[in-house]
Amino acid sequence: MVSTSDIRKGLCIKYNHDIYKIIEFLHVKPGKGPAFVRTKLKSVTSGKVIDNTFSAGHKIEDIRVETHKFQFLYNDGDTYHFMNNEDYSQIQLEKDSLDTPELMKEGETVTIQINTEDSMPLSVDLPAHVILEVTSTEPGVKGNTATNATKPAIVETGAKINVPLFINEGDKIRIDTDKGNYQERIKD
Repeated sequence: MVSTSDIRKGLCIKYNHDIYKIIEFLHVKPGKGPAFVRTKLKSVTSGKVIDNTFSAGHKIEDIRVETHKFQFLYNDGDTYHFMNNEDYSQIQLEKDSLDTPELMKEGETVTIQINTEDSMPLSVDLPAHVILEVTSTEPGVKGNTATNATKPAIVETGAKINVPLFINEGDKIRIDTDKGNYQERIKD
């Protein structure tokens, strides 16, 4: 059992007969009344996101998890295949249980949290940033904007990202995996 003061991003909890991962939280201390914690919880089983408020000091049942490094091998349709880097065992996960599958490149190392009670994978965490090559975008025309304008681009994994006008096909860009947006162009 953990208290609301122990809540952090990525914590897995048992709530309403389901397992949830905390994706956002905010401790609130209003001028009047007791403190509370606002959370966004993502169901590990269904992928559904709910908002919930816990009163300060509320006890929550946490889930014991182990963290392992896995290599993303490939996907066939909606099934994604991963290999454990320690014992070379493989697991398959459905696309719905992944946060940003469109940013995963084959051969990429990801972190998977596994429930210690039943060995069920709970979440897949990508690195904070990934570097991907732009495979398709319209050419940018110089001088056609006065502000920070963007255009759509498709990267090597098939994800659609908005990028600045100076990005061309073949450029490598850094993408923030939490928000799924452009960070910077990578120079070779």
